Order: sequence, then structure tokens, then C-alpha cells
Amino acid sequence: MKKYLKNITLGKILVYVFLILGAIIMIFPFYWMITGAFKTSMEIIAFPPKWLPSSFKFDNFIIAFQKAPFAKYFMNSVIAMVGSVSICTFTTIVGAFAFSKLKFPGKHIIFGAMMGLMMIPFEMIVITNFRTIIDIKIYNTIWALIIPFTSSVFYMYILKGFFDSIPDSLYQAARVDGCSNWKYLWRVMVPIAKPSLVTIVLLNAIASWNSFLWPTLAIIDKDLKTLPFGLYAFVSEGGAKTELMMAASTIVVVPMIILFIFARKQIVNGVARGGLKG
Repeated sequence: MKKYLKNITLGKILVYVFLILGAIIMIFPFYWMITGAFKTSMEIIAFPPKWLPSSFKFDNFIIAFQKAPFAKYFMNSVIAMVGSVSICTFTTIVGAFAFSKLKFPGKHIIFGAMMGLMMIPFEMIVITNFRTIIDIKIYNTIWALIIPFTSSVFYMYILKGFFDSIPDSLYQAARVDGCSNWKYLWRVMVPIAKPSLVTIVLLNAIASWNSFLWPTLAIIDKDLKTLPFGLYAFVSEGGAKTELMMAASTIVVVPMIILFIFARKQIVNGVARGGLKG
């Protein structure tokens, strides 16, 4: 015990205090949102604040679903997220492998040009994307929420960096043994890169789930709107009842929290392995 206490320094204490304070700051908004979803309107505005509801009011969720069709918005968000994430993951894997292991004319020039596209914010290409979905006749359809997000230079860059860390000797040995590029990619590279892929999928899923600007522009049919728009519609339709907004926000946020909890180990492994060099 004395030996353990000797290893405790002022610097370590300050680090742990800083980390604990940071964790509290990060967690508190989620705690306030979830507990607020079960409070009454008077408990929400009470001062000093009530940290826990006197009785858990599940009616807030029922009323929230009645004020706006959150069940339909939820399904639309799931369909858009699964569609865009699935296709984007495939294109990211194939593109990262091509730029990492294959040799073709102008590879570095093309990749450099694609990297330059990362400096262009999404808001600058909204009009171009909008004209495109009109030209291919998918405006105001669920495909309008999927097609524009079927590829990502950023995710391709992350995965290419991981693929670059895998020794080329492994690829050359597989080719000598008669393994095709396609077979090598899916049987060797993808299983090795699983932690990084889980991280990419999760980031992509969160971005798709929280997307608000594009669905607002691309969809006019309320039956095809997604959850973020549902919160906006709830504000205009449900008035200023904060407890109902808290319940609606919980409906939107909790799926991502659950996804993070189940995938947290893979995320940590992906970040850790992404920092390793071959």
C-alpha cells in the first residue's frame, strides 16, 4: 500500500481530476436529457433544479409519438443509414485497396486530387448534388438520402493508411500462390482491418443519422422525412413543452448511444491499431 502511495504524484492527481471533470461535462447533457424526458413541465423549469423526476412520466414518449410520426421518421432514418453505410463501406474498401496495393498510371495524382476534395465543405456542393438527384429522377425519394453518400474520400483516406501499414510482402506472397486481388482483399485485408472498419462504419452511421440539411432539401414528402427533421417539426407543432422535446431527443439519441456501447471495444482497437506502423 505504501509503495502504491509513493507512485502517486501531484501530476497524476491533476490528470485524473481533469479527466473526471471532462467526463462529467460530457455525460451531463445526456443525463439531463434522459431524466428530463420523464419529468413534468414544472419539474423541468424548477429552481433549484430537480436532478431526478419525482415519478417517471412515460406519457411524455406517448405524446411525442402523437405530436409527430416519429415511428415513421425512425424507419426512414434506419433505411437511409443502412443503405448509405453499406454502399459507402464497400466503395471505401475497394477504393482504399486500389490506392494502397494496386499499381496503375496516375495513381498518386488521382489520389492527390481526391484529397484536395476534402477541403471543399459539403455546403458548397449542395446545389450540385441537388441538381444531380433531379436529373436522375430520385428527388423526393428515399434514394435521394442514400446515393449522394455512397462514397467518402475521408473514410477512404483512413482505411488506405491502415492498408499501407500491412507489409507488401504479404500481398506478393499471396499473389505468388495464385490468390486474386479480389480474394486477397476480402479474405486477408478486410479481416485484418476489421477494427478500423468498425470505426469507419460507426462514424458514417452517426453522420447519416444526424444529417439534417440534406434531408430537408432533398425530401418534401413528410412520409419520407428523417428523425432530425422530426425534432424540427416537433418544435413547430408541439410548442415549447420542453419535457416532450427531451423525450423526442432521447428517441433520436439513444440508438446511437447503444451502438457506441456495443462497438466501443472495436473503436478503441481501431484507433490503437490505426496508429501502428507496419
